[in-house]
Amino acid sequence: FSDTLIDTLVRYHRMQGRNTLWVPGTDHASIAVHSMLEKQLKKEGKTRYELGREKFLERAWQWKAESEGTILNQLRRLGVSVDWSRERFTLDEGLSKAVVEAFTRLYEEGLIYRGEYLVNWCPASQSAVSDVEVENQEVNGNLWHFRYPLTDGSGFVEVATTRPETMLGDTAVAVNPNDDRYKHLIGKTLTLPILQREIPIIGDEFVDPTFGTGCVKVTPAHDPNDFDMGKRHNLPLINIMNKDGTLNANAGEFQGQDRFVARKNVVSRLEADGFLVKIEDYKHTVPYSDRGKVPIEPLLSTQWFVKIRPLADNTLEFLDQQTSPEFVPQRWTKVYRDWLVKLKDWCISRQLWWGHQIPAWYAVSETGGQITDNTPFVVAKSETEAWEKAKAQFGENVKLEQDPDVLDTWFSSGLWPFSTLGWPEQTQDLATYYPTTTLVTGFDIIFFWVARMTMMAGHFTQQMPFQTVYIHGLVLDEKGQKMSKTKGNGIDPLLLIDKYGTDALRYTLIREVAGAGQDIRLEYDRKKDESASVEASRNFANKLWNAARFVMMNLDGQTPQQLGNPVATELSDRWIISRYHQVIKQTTNYIDNYGLGEAAKGLYEFIWGDFCDQYIELVKSRLQADADPVSRRVAQQTLGYILEGIMKLLHPFMPHITEEIWQTLTQQPVDSPQTLPLQVYPQVDANLIDSALEEQFELLIGTIRTIRNLRAEADIKPGIKVTANLQTESEKEREILTAGQSYIKDLAKVETLTITDKQENQTIAAKKPQRGLKTIGLIIVAIVFGRVGLAAGNAIDDIPIVGTLFELVGFGYTAWFVSQNLLTAQARLRLWSRFFPQRELEQSQEPENAMPDGKPQSVYAGVIGTIQVLIPLSGVVDIEAVRAKLEKSLSKAEAEVQSLSTRLNNPSFVDRARADVVQGARDALAEAQKQAEILRDRLKGLS
Repeated sequence: FSDTLIDTLVRYHRMQGRNTLWVPGTDHASIAVHSMLEKQLKKEGKTRYELGREKFLERAWQWKAESEGTILNQLRRLGVSVDWSRERFTLDEGLSKAVVEAFTRLYEEGLIYRGEYLVNWCPASQSAVSDVEVENQEVNGNLWHFRYPLTDGSGFVEVATTRPETMLGDTAVAVNPNDDRYKHLIGKTLTLPILQREIPIIGDEFVDPTFGTGCVKVTPAHDPNDFDMGKRHNLPLINIMNKDGTLNANAGEFQGQDRFVARKNVVSRLEADGFLVKIEDYKHTVPYSDRGKVPIEPLLSTQWFVKIRPLADNTLEFLDQQTSPEFVPQRWTKVYRDWLVKLKDWCISRQLWWGHQIPAWYAVSETGGQITDNTPFVVAKSETEAWEKAKAQFGENVKLEQDPDVLDTWFSSGLWPFSTLGWPEQTQDLATYYPTTTLVTGFDIIFFWVARMTMMAGHFTQQMPFQTVYIHGLVLDEKGQKMSKTKGNGIDPLLLIDKYGTDALRYTLIREVAGAGQDIRLEYDRKKDESASVEASRNFANKLWNAARFVMMNLDGQTPQQLGNPVATELSDRWIISRYHQVIKQTTNYIDNYGLGEAAKGLYEFIWGDFCDQYIELVKSRLQADADPVSRRVAQQTLGYILEGIMKLLHPFMPHITEEIWQTLTQQPVDSPQTLPLQVYPQVDANLIDSALEEQFELLIGTIRTIRNLRAEADIKPGIKVTANLQTESEKEREILTAGQSYIKDLAKVETLTITDKQENQTIAAKKPQRGLKTIGLIIVAIVFGRVGLAAGNAIDDIPIVGTLFELVGFGYTAWFVSQNLLTAQARLRLWSRFFPQRELEQSQEPENAMPDGKPQSVYAGVIGTIQVLIPLSGVVDIEAVRAKLEKSLSKAEAEVQSLSTRLNNPSFVDRARADVVQGARDALAEAQKQAEILRDRLKGLS
């Protein structure tokens, strides 16, 4: 998913003329590979120590070759547009050199140190893990309450804990100094049960008086909060645990027991000794190792650390002052920033062998030949340099041993944006491509990787490593769950590629993106290894392939370049060219703003709907040999022009099929062909966009679709042409329909098409005999009133001045009356309504299924916007057969309505069935009622 998104952006920007580089690579996944190899050895009855470091690393490199081959093969099958000559692996010589350079610089600057600190310890991998490799999981556990007796025998305090075994390492009990219940106890001592160690009661404001009893046991060597409290009160640190999760000699009688076995035994002993008060059920959060998948153990250990605050604060400055980098979607900026603010010193050493061995050498001759917490060391870029430094410091007889631990994988991955380009050398690649433009990554590794890269880059290059961080979601399985090896719910991309094609899988993954940063759900049938969504994308590819074949078969062997660009004169040509440039504008705008899913959907609608289903069908008659030569030529030019443009627009999403079609369409020479990725991406020409024309054409297409649907519903055979009447009150719509009537006739198979005013069609009063009588009566009344008016006028005319004025008024009123009441059909209708009651008018209107000739007929009616579509069925279909079919369907729908209504009216069903089942029944009832209503309307039209 991530690589598909990257590849789409890379191909798009290359076609936009940018100097584009995508460096492929893999990291060495230190903990994951190490754990996998140790499991293999365990099955063989061996340990890595028995095998030895050299042999262990040989097996690791062998595994790397196998797994890396799988990864890179998937990338090649996906067709990613990377520069394979620059392929990198984090343990490559060049990148290893960068790691050593970064480590030594940070150490010399005082930003790397070795010290004792409480780390997150994973007993499964027996290695320290960083804070961001800890996954908090909510579990149902217990809260144990114990009594710790006061040393002076005056009583006891009660403490509560979720980890009873750690009480063996307690060095104090803390209370809040403002808690009136315990103020008087601060400074006194307790006798630790079992071990009988005397420990103090301390006051610390960190203690929450409302948690448990308000008294907190303090184990500085096994809890991060206790560790900080211990430093504040100078408490001793007592480690009770071995690195494999068993208890050590400091645990007394529990030495050698696994931590969880010891937990039960400690509780039993405290209960037997009378110190157990109660056990409560308690839901709480437990930190798990993201790699080892076991609860981590806070463990006091000597490790290597990076002082993170100077690096994080520098990175925050870039973010706050320059908004660098910019996150898409923007909401992730806050998440990223909050993480940088909260970061603690980064533990970078791992007790593993696979990885970058720490470039520090210990003078073991100073500590009896062993590496201890106090053994002096030197940090150097090579073993030779280390010997020179050690001899100068400890003398010629010094014995050196390199630190056996390796660096955290994320240390090397944090250098990736510039180490892959040659840093620390000032290479041409570094000068040309750094800082990079865009990082595409999942939200789940913002902390692991993104922050590490920005901190490292900010420190070593004084620049952010990329301008934009495009955060995408995860691919979820068919149940909406995150894919993981633990769940075993992953989906093999190669299986889908083999079944449906690479382009189909790529297009599906992009099309499903509803917005930047959103997870996508992939439909998948595990029993059949099939995906309906990927199959739909394959069908899209097939549609495109067949359309391209049709176009090329009708270009008379010419390429789009040979045909030349079209000068469109016909309505359909101007429409498709306008739509094409609208889609160019829309697609570029979406991709520029990381709306890749929206861009993919828009191209699908244009290619399948506008170009394949509409335009190609519209021009088929113009491509015939006997068609008008000029019209035929323009149709060919338009087809070639649009098809080539589609290949370029779609190429970043579906590179393989578009390349194949484009090569054939443009007739590239076999020996030295041009390639589609290096062509110029289509540029929008605003002068060719006609939004008004597109709107008009949508009306025509909608009308054609409505007629086709009516034909299908009435079972009119494809070869039979029909009569259709289109009625609308809008003069503009009638003009559009008239201009496009040839398209309607051609695509909807209409022989006789009439386009009428709906209002006039309903009030053809002059055609009725009784209306003639009313008209004669109106004329007689008009003559009488006219004679009276004439007599009055003659009398007024004899009065000076008034007569002339009267004539002017009369002339003006006559002009106004004619314009308002006689010029249009609607105006004449209003005038008629003044003289005759509305009831009578309604009775005189034509039946709904009347055609323009006024004769009632059996018709099928449909509506598109404000246009009514009527198709008479007489002579076209067997009306009785259609009626029988409709009645049968209606009976079935009404039976369904009855059944579902009875079911939903049954309280037993509604109350006991699952909510989704009840809602499903309600939805089905609504659909059945709607279907029944449609069928009744159809039958009414036949009456």
